[in-house]
Amino acid sequence: MRNVLEWIVLVLVTIGGINWGLGLFDFNLVTAIFRVDWLITTVYALVGLAGLYMIFYLFKK
Repeated sequence: MRNVLEWIVLVLVTIGGINWGLGLFDFNLVTAIFRVDWLITTVYALVGLAGLYMIFYLFKK
């Protein structure tokens, strides 16, 4: 990861992966941290966009 955007994307994708893993135990980390609906939706949107960015980043090389 070379720049700030790629670092942020990596963090967001990691958060998404951890949240999915915790979902196996019926626990939602994002909802536990951010209890406001619009903020939860924003975090999910950012994680989704970060995932799309990572797909393009991986195939760019």
